[in-house]
Amino acid sequence: MAFPILETKRLKLIELKHHHMNVVYEILSLEDVTRYYGTSPFTLPAEATRLIDIFHKNYLDKRGIRWGIKLKENQRLIGTVGLNVLNLKNKRAEIGYELHPSVWGNGFAEESVSEVIRFSFQKLDLHRIGAVVYPENTASLALLDKLGFTNEGLLRGYMYQDEQYHDSFMLSILKTEWEKSQDV
Repeated sequence: MAFPILETKRLKLIELKHHHMNVVYEILSLEDVTRYYGTSPFTLPAEATRLIDIFHKNYLDKRGIRWGIKLKENQRLIGTVGLNVLNLKNKRAEIGYELHPSVWGNGFAEESVSEVIRFSFQKLDLHRIGAVVYPENTASLALLDKLGFTNEGLLRGYMYQDEQYHDSFMLSILKTEWEKSQDV
């Protein structure tokens, strides 16, 4: 099955390959990026290679899809977006994303997440897309709220990062809710 390439007005969502390792490492080695990511900052480029391999295996096993986010204007890779814990039988997944801080505030997260949501509901026929977000990650919470996600509640001690437990909010959007928002 060919990896699905997605496009928006300003972005191209592509399959991550080993030659993207340096950019993935650069992004995920930044504490500002990993603060709410559920993992410590990368310290070795090999960690980025391993992550790309995990994304590839998850895709082959139909357990996830992770795209690299490229700017159309200059082909620069600026982050990733995708579906984790994909369960096609139960028609659900969780969305995740991260961008290089140099492009924060330009609407690229909203643009890429919106396209993955569209693909998930229209092409994969998912019923539910969830998101697990640290309460302190106000930017992500605001983005997901804007896209129609509902905050379902607090998961106490849900994430373990930097040798401590962190609470997380569980948010979700259902296909029927998304379809109603598209009619507006």
